[in-house]
Amino acid sequence: MLARAALHFYEEPSISGTAGSGAVFFSGCNLKCVFCQNESISRGAFGKEVSKERLAEIFLNLQSQGANNINLVTPSHYVPIIKESLILAKEQGLLIPIVYNTSAYESVETLKMLDGLIDIYLPDFKYMDDSLAVKYSNAPGYSDIAKAAIKEMFRQVGENRFDENGLMKRGVIVRHLLLPLGVNNAKQVVSYLHETYGDSIYISLMNQYTPMDTPALKKAGEKYPELLRKVTKREYERLLDHVLSLDIKNAYFQEGDTASESFIPEFDYTGI
Repeated sequence: MLARAALHFYEEPSISGTAGSGAVFFSGCNLKCVFCQNESISRGAFGKEVSKERLAEIFLNLQSQGANNINLVTPSHYVPIIKESLILAKEQGLLIPIVYNTSAYESVETLKMLDGLIDIYLPDFKYMDDSLAVKYSNAPGYSDIAKAAIKEMFRQVGENRFDENGLMKRGVIVRHLLLPLGVNNAKQVVSYLHETYGDSIYISLMNQYTPMDTPALKKAGEKYPELLRKVTKREYERLLDHVLSLDIKNAYFQEGDTASESFIPEFDYTGI
């Protein structure tokens, strides 16, 4: 089930570049984040069903449009079909890197199915504090699961490699979306990643949290009113100060007020 397949320009610079990333948005999700930015496709039955052959065609169409890569967004629950489609597309001439864009709430067994097919892993690391994982995302055991998943991702693709234009060809970028009142959790995530991987991976720190007008967030806001506001400038500065104190070399920051619905594309079946 797909919601959109089109060039996307709002990923990290080494993913989107100037030509755009070939983003394929899959419907559904294995998390239930109350603040989900893509709730219109992550819950319920929204989406258009496609065959594995059509999915391979979509990958090739994005390549023909000049996409820097194929960006599989929230793909976890479709891995067996995606694997078949990737093999089929590669047999038909798919050459650009494949990006696996995930929450990191993944089993290692699932990721091993993709060994040799994925060039770039783009996981979130949402929570080191599992109490936050449970109340915000209904994801018990998130931190240990994400640690094991990212370890397997790194085993598969190794240290980052870029081309002459600064586009990533292989490697791992771990994202963390800072939430309101979430600085301590974010610091723990960053410290763990740096202690474990040093500068062999990139860390992407996002301040773009946008409270969405969704039923789930309205209901959650009664219990967790902090989620009804944006991240403050001071909260993000505290996180960046921590990054600087660790002397992390490979990191992406966001500048200014990036909290905006402009990062969220129209889910209108474009490209499907």
